[in-house]
This record gives sequence, structure tokens and C-alpha cells, in this order.
Amino acid sequence: MNIVEFKDVSRVYRNGEHEQKALDHVNLQLEESKFIVILGPSGAGKSTLLNLLGGLDSPTGGTITVNGKDISTLTANELAAYRAATVGFVFQSYNLIPTLTVIENVALVKEIAPDPLSSHDMLAAVGLSDHIHQFPSELSGGEQQRVSIARALAKNPKILLCDEPTGALDSETGVMVLKLLLSMARDMGKTIIIVTHNQNIAKMADVVVRVKNGHIQACEEQQKPLSVEEVDW
Repeated sequence: MNIVEFKDVSRVYRNGEHEQKALDHVNLQLEESKFIVILGPSGAGKSTLLNLLGGLDSPTGGTITVNGKDISTLTANELAAYRAATVGFVFQSYNLIPTLTVIENVALVKEIAPDPLSSHDMLAAVGLSDHIHQFPSELSGGEQQRVSIARALAKNPKILLCDEPTGALDSETGVMVLKLLLSMARDMGKTIIIVTHNQNIAKMADVVVRVKNGHIQACEEQQKPLSVEEVDW
């Protein structure tokens, strides 16, 4: 069953008389409960795809249907409700609140998510059980990224959107996080969508979407995606 459908979607940014087509009449269908990787060079439109799907931006034209609902015409308040109930985000910037501890940062999702998971369990899953009472300033960049991942997972979203989620992590920790994300798709039925330049992550994907110059070059289903252990890191 398709959980995401982009139909003739464009996103044009205007600066005075200058127009930049970040996405140009994109059509894309993605099935639920899949581990999906979006590949493409810088400026290809990958992050724009992610922002539109996450309800952080609206298309200039076309329709975006998520879980049977057209989100392309929602108001700001309706988009906020959609983000709270349906999607989780892992950005390159950690977006942690500096005055809150690790556990408090993750527990924030309980205020907006309808069915959150245990904050303690998600921090344990990313290997941070010993850091729950520390503040972000006391953590390394990689540890802060893991807190942001735990927070996104604790929200228990149907779709998890990740922009280079392992970019700030060392190899060993990155592998641990990817195992967790794969498990969320395989065992919990979540739809995981990752934007990355890392070809190795793409080897584990159920579906690889290739983006270039605002167009979908290919959307390929991989018959035998590799496990994390099978990838030569």
C-alpha cells in the first residue's frame, strides 16, 4: 500500500525576478513500512522533497498525499497537527533545547505525539542510558545527534524523515543507529526515508530514489537489500 504519493509536484523559489525550480513536476509513489534512501548531488532537490513531505513547506503546484490525506492544501495549523501525528524528523542540526537535560529533550514529544514511546527505552536504543541527566553542552556532536534520533523515534511516527542521520557519527555508532532505523522499518512497520550521499546506506534500502536537477531520475526497488553487517563500511 502506498503511504506517499507526489503527483505533478513542483516547488519554485522566487527571489525578485529570479526563479529556481527546486522540484519540477515530480511524480513519486512510496510504499509503507519500507526503508527508503533518496540519493542525489547537492542542490538536486532532495531536501526540498523531505521538507514538502514533512509539511515544513508547501508545493507551488501539484498534490502530495500522505496516508490517504492530501497535505498540499493544509493550513499552517493543520500542517502542525499533521507533523505532530504522522512524521518525525532527524536533521543535520540537532535542534536540542540547551536548558533541558537529555531525557527532558526526548520527553518533550509527549506533549504533541498521540502515542509516544518510552523516552528511556529510545535513549537506551541509541546507547545513551548513562547520559540522560546531562545537558546538550556536555555532549559531543555525535551524542547530540543520537539524542535527536531518540527524540524522533520516541514520537512513534508513521514516517521518519532523516537528513544525513549518521553524518556526525563515528562508524561504529553510525552502524548502531542504522540497525535501529532498519529495525523500525522491518519490525515495527515504520516508513523510514533517508536523504544521504552515502552509497553504502543505499545498499540496505528497499527502495532507492535518485534525484537530479529537481527531477526523479529513477525509483528502484531492490530485491535483495543488504543487512548492516553485509555492507563494507
